[in-house]
Amino acid sequence: MLRGILTAAAALMLLGAAPEPDWRPLDPDNTLVISTTRGQAVVELRPEFAPKGVERIKLLAREHVYDGLQFHRVIDGFVAQTGNPNNRDGGTSAHPDLPPEFSFRVDPAIATVVVDRSDAREGFVGATPFQAVSAGEQKSRGDARLRGWGAYCPGVMGMGRQADPGTANAEIFFMRAPARRLDHEYTVVGRIVSGLQAVNAVTVGEPPKVPDLMLKVRVMADLPAADRPRLEVLSERGSAFRKAVSDIQRLKGPNFSICDVPVTTRPQPG
Repeated sequence: MLRGILTAAAALMLLGAAPEPDWRPLDPDNTLVISTTRGQAVVELRPEFAPKGVERIKLLAREHVYDGLQFHRVIDGFVAQTGNPNNRDGGTSAHPDLPPEFSFRVDPAIATVVVDRSDAREGFVGATPFQAVSAGEQKSRGDARLRGWGAYCPGVMGMGRQADPGTANAEIFFMRAPARRLDHEYTVVGRIVSGLQAVNAVTVGEPPKVPDLMLKVRVMADLPAADRPRLEVLSERGSAFRKAVSDIQRLKGPNFSICDVPVTTRPQPG
């Protein structure tokens, strides 16, 4: 007779299914490689959160609009802003402004929930954190898709805008610290999976006296194979990730936040 609770891996083995792998590759079509004056940052984009925003960012990267632009507004403990063609707030590209993509609805099968409370759920799609309505509220709406919004944790990438919510265009920003007050207010497009230290090292100022630059921004699929970052990300679907989150939850206790879970990568084998 079995005693206790089966692990997810053991349950899958009994069902005849292989457990989820602990590591996963990056999708070249939805990965940005950003060379900066402080080093390289690799960003995993999330079209499930913001299809129009991700499409725009990849378009501007392919048009080389981002190459050479300054980190024109950098606030310690908050954000590093860049991406404005005029190197200051309010600059736009030749393309029209985008509608807000502050929330999303996705197939729950692609979301990994790590916090399930009576009033909300929190988890990850890929490396990017989200918050969502509770399971009870979701059920009452008669829509099986998970209704959520990106969570502004360290390394999360968002699209800047003006006062009008429908003015996202070219500006992007990276979180240097958590700021959940931005949730529901700005479009989340992805998260840095490698090189957060480079963004955290850019010179602070509004604007900085000597701004750091994004030297080149490329979609990974457009790079020769030899120039692509050889990285794997700890998969949010695997048992190693679940154990890591459980350990952090146990350590933090009631102070646990989804932002306490870091992105873990390793060199791609072979």
